[in-house]
Amino acid sequence: MNKFLKVTSYILVLIGALNWGLVGLFDFNLVSFLFGDMTLLSRVIYSLVGISAIVAAITGHMYEKRYCVEE
Repeated sequence: MNKFLKVTSYILVLIGALNWGLVGLFDFNLVSFLFGDMTLLSRVIYSLVGISAIVAAITGHMYEKRYCVEE
């Protein structure tokens, strides 16, 4: 898979995880703070983070299947 896609999905998943950490610890949603509560732009960001999680899961599974050998 394309390296750019892997890196981009990793960064977006990291951003989503940090946002959820802020929500859980401090009840502060950074995406809503920066872009508004459920505006079109914030919904696009949430969608991209979700799609990136799927891409990261698939690429992680492919990596495990290719390089990890079970004993």
